[in-house]
Amino acid sequence: MAIEKFTINVSEALLADLRRRLDATRWPDELDKVGWELGSSLSYMKSLADYWRNAYEWRRQEATLNQLPQYRVALDGFHVHFVHERSKNPKPLPLIITHGWPGSFVEMVKLIPLLTDPAAHGGRAEDAFDVIVPSLPGYGFSDRPTERGMNPFKVAALWARLMSELGYERFAAQGGDWGSTISTALGLAHAQRIIGIHLNYIAGRFLLGGTLNQTPDDEIAKSFLAELRAWWDLEGGYSHVQSTKPETLGYALNDSPVGLAAWIVEKFRTWSDCAGELEHIFTKDELLTNVMIYWVTETLNSSARLYYETREQPLQLSLTNRVEVPVAMAVFPKEIPIPPRSLAERGYNIVRWTVMPRGGHFAAMEQPGLLAQDIREFFRALR
Repeated sequence: MAIEKFTINVSEALLADLRRRLDATRWPDELDKVGWELGSSLSYMKSLADYWRNAYEWRRQEATLNQLPQYRVALDGFHVHFVHERSKNPKPLPLIITHGWPGSFVEMVKLIPLLTDPAAHGGRAEDAFDVIVPSLPGYGFSDRPTERGMNPFKVAALWARLMSELGYERFAAQGGDWGSTISTALGLAHAQRIIGIHLNYIAGRFLLGGTLNQTPDDEIAKSFLAELRAWWDLEGGYSHVQSTKPETLGYALNDSPVGLAAWIVEKFRTWSDCAGELEHIFTKDELLTNVMIYWVTETLNSSARLYYETREQPLQLSLTNRVEVPVAMAVFPKEIPIPPRSLAERGYNIVRWTVMPRGGHFAAMEQPGLLAQDIREFFRALR
């Protein structure tokens, strides 16, 4: 199977088209003094768009990303893009890290060196990893699925194939958001190859029959379900649209760069530990580079379909369908509601549960040092 080197090279015509579209933005109106309450703030989006048009340097960001060793490989005719950073330390542990939505492989840029070369970042050389960061199907520079059925189990099967092609018979897995779901699917369907799984998110609905439409008998599940339903009632509109009618959304967000940025950036603000100020945690360059991955590849539509596919075939965890390989959970305080450990243990063999002092949903970008340290410490005993 041919693994080919990959270099990002966005055409000048595409960048010129982006500038034209930014210049032609039709701005919506806004109620007085609502800020972010109704969605992305008009004043912030105008500021971000102005920066995007007049100060943001894609070529500089492109060159930085191209310093990462990137590849593409065809797995049964489906091309997967991935970063493969090998450690120079002896006996590194292979670790596949999966991103989520609305993220991309660029979420892991700050995390990768902390894992491949821990000694250079306050860690121990013997805790080093070979790090593999694929782009999910329909995301970034991986192919967009053309047929139904690209659900978490099918993605996990692709990841298992990818690791075989790279020569790793056994490996570790890590992820948050969809990365948590894919890592969970690896632990269920490919347990014999998985050394351990480190998560920074657990989707509680998978412990509740796969949906929120349950009536649990026990108080622990009832209490968590009430918390989860309250969160989804306020914040879950994006997921319901992407789970039911993603194509309709795609027409708008594939056509308007500001619309795409508003859809994505609002989640970075809401789900991160930024106290309402996005740029306390993320720079405009970081936010826009992640948005650009979706824009230049035209993958917002295809990325959203993963929600639809998972709704069609939800992952369900229970005492009889449990991830039995060792699992660690890093709980960041501003994360989407996480099930209590006692509930999580019904679906996972939890051997480590770390409550972090700060951070949110985008842990690898927000708190890469804390995340890297927890990953190193967990896998130390499993090598």
